Amino acid sequence: MLKLNKKICLCIAVMFLASVGTMTAAALNDTEQLGKNLFFDTNLSTPPGQACAACHGPEVGYTGPDPKINAHGAVYEGAVNGRFGNRKPPSAAYAGDSPLLHYDSGQGTWIGGMFWDGRATGWTLGDPLAEQAMGPFLNPLEQNNLDAAAVITKVVNGPYNDLYNVVCGSATDKYECIARAIAAYERSSEVSAFTSKYDAVQEGKATFTTKEANGLALFEGKGNCANCHVPPLFTDFTYDNLGVPRNLENPFYNELKYNPMGSAWIDEGLGGFLKSIGYSPNATELGKMKVPTLRNVDKRPNNGFKKAYAHNGYFKSLEEIVHFYNTRDVPGADWNGKPWPSAEVPENVNTAELGNLGLTKQEEKNIVAFLGTLSDGYRSRP
Repeated sequence: MLKLNKKICLCIAVMFLASVGTMTAAALNDTEQLGKNLFFDTNLSTPPGQACAACHGPEVGYTGPDPKINAHGAVYEGAVNGRFGNRKPPSAAYAGDSPLLHYDSGQGTWIGGMFWDGRATGWTLGDPLAEQAMGPFLNPLEQNNLDAAAVITKVVNGPYNDLYNVVCGSATDKYECIARAIAAYERSSEVSAFTSKYDAVQEGKATFTTKEANGLALFEGKGNCANCHVPPLFTDFTYDNLGVPRNLENPFYNELKYNPMGSAWIDEGLGGFLKSIGYSPNATELGKMKVPTLRNVDKRPNNGFKKAYAHNGYFKSLEEIVHFYNTRDVPGADWNGKPWPSAEVPENVNTAELGNLGLTKQEEKNIVAFLGTLSDGYRSRP
């Protein structure tokens, strides 16, 4: 029972922080407000206690809000004690423009969808973000509801039933309406706010420091970052295998009921999903993960707050992951002066755009300084 209380306390704290941080937000419409209520509702799990915000905290850019978890396995526990997913929570913000998952023959790459592996394709609802919102409620490793009807019943019997009836009362598919409301909230100016220093600079209302300006130049040039993290969303919604090592603290290795391979499990990412639905050939997609937005990549309550980076949370600071991008293929160049561990999926590692960039230590620091300008909250919304 103590564990459950901790989760409830965490969610209450997240709700408070969210309300404080959004006092200047434009008023939400009914659909967005319903989505917000759903997003922060701790009763929509079985057992109760886990809201969407438990893994997507606004104070850290709608990703994992627990520094102790981030410092180790980086994967969050679901509503049932002892059950863990397999990947670090991605940001729930700035994802609304992701197109339906499709193969672009011109670019030779898959684009769109949601989740790290693209499995919320958008092929059913025409909206990958809404399809993603359907997933966690019914995932036994996350909110663990038996079926969609169980979620609907909880909403109908909840404190915002009147608003639910206004938005979803005439909907043919009530569960789909719930998912679309959450997607609407995630697209709203409260979640995808565009209030960073970067935005203020683009509007001529602020100026980068010399270090930040140099970082932007490196980001767009020598560092190759903008090849995939394309402004203004700082993602192109494609997939890539960066050669990230396994996170040996990932609790999913011990989740034997749902991971019978145990410590031998390999996260094949997009390729694994495509394989599961019968697409062939897919070998060139193994290990590829969706390119995340870099907006709010450094957003945190304080400088001592630990965030995790990459799909499995292997990296524990921006400095570390930038150094990895720069030196992955340089012998003896990891964060501790040793060789970087081998890639979890050695096939298809991107060696054309990262691995031996030749950035100096100061240039790495400049890129990190620029990334710090992407955190929302620098200014009020227009």
